Amino acid sequence: MTAATLSDTIVEFPDNRLLIDLCGEFDRNLTDIEARTGVQILRRGNQLAIHGPEDALEAAVDVLQSLYARLEEGKEVAKGDIDREFRMEDTAPDEQLEMFGGGKIEIKTRKKLIEPRTDAQKTYVTSLFTNEMAFGIGPAGTGKTYLAVAVGVNMLINGLVDKIILCRPAVEAGERLGFLPGTQEEKVDPYMQPLYDALNDFLPGKQLAKMKEEKTVEIAPLAFMRGRTLSNAFVVLDEAQNATTMQMKMFLTRLGEGSRMVITGDRTQVDLPRGVPSGLADAERLLAHVDGISFNYFTGKDVVRHPLVAAIIEAYEQDTA
Repeated sequence: MTAATLSDTIVEFPDNRLLIDLCGEFDRNLTDIEARTGVQILRRGNQLAIHGPEDALEAAVDVLQSLYARLEEGKEVAKGDIDREFRMEDTAPDEQLEMFGGGKIEIKTRKKLIEPRTDAQKTYVTSLFTNEMAFGIGPAGTGKTYLAVAVGVNMLINGLVDKIILCRPAVEAGERLGFLPGTQEEKVDPYMQPLYDALNDFLPGKQLAKMKEEKTVEIAPLAFMRGRTLSNAFVVLDEAQNATTMQMKMFLTRLGEGSRMVITGDRTQVDLPRGVPSGLADAERLLAHVDGISFNYFTGKDVVRHPLVAAIIEAYEQDTA
């Protein structure tokens, strides 16, 4: 087995201020890139000297230049941005949505700019903008709900929908809402907290509170959707694997004029009583070939939480294979 050929290169960055941001506090961005590629990076004035295997050298240079270009656009560089550069494949402009002007897919919200970090996430976001009904299916930590809520907020602030409705089945480890103390809202809130967390990431607190008061943003259990027709709304059903077949049918048939629906779930985390089939599985089987409905799938490779989460998911997948 022959050793990899080592090489050296120097990359120059004209703006020293941006180079400081590129390196990160205590050069943590450079350290991250070194760990991912196996190269060594040294800063010399407004240059970065890079040493390592030729293929890794090329990858490191590409990532550094892409991140620097991001800084030139006035954007920040965070750990997630570095992760995205390593995960995402290059996409020709004509493969992008027209609404993004042939550039990168970005979701603008009131508080932050959201960008897909994997190719599966990019396909999913594209689907959310182009289909009236979209499913996102895969393990925890892949951004299914987070991205869906971000797209919903984007559509709301751009006037494409009049309201956002987020719901979940109130199923959690066999515990029933009636056993919890407090008012109806207080009983429901623990189940809805992940949806509140996502909204708080995208909307200022006062604005979100006002939207909730005006019913521009609603968060409710799935059971509360019965009898409603949801028009001009962006509707998200989270944890859809815990909806029964009848609940899923009820929810999907709420779709009204001018609305979008997103259904997210993880087939490996069904909390329904034994013997009760998951409505998500039935929806996959029955609707896979219906025009206008897209199914988007994620794997452990798309996990964007702590690296250990991806390793844990992979270990469980191998055990059940």
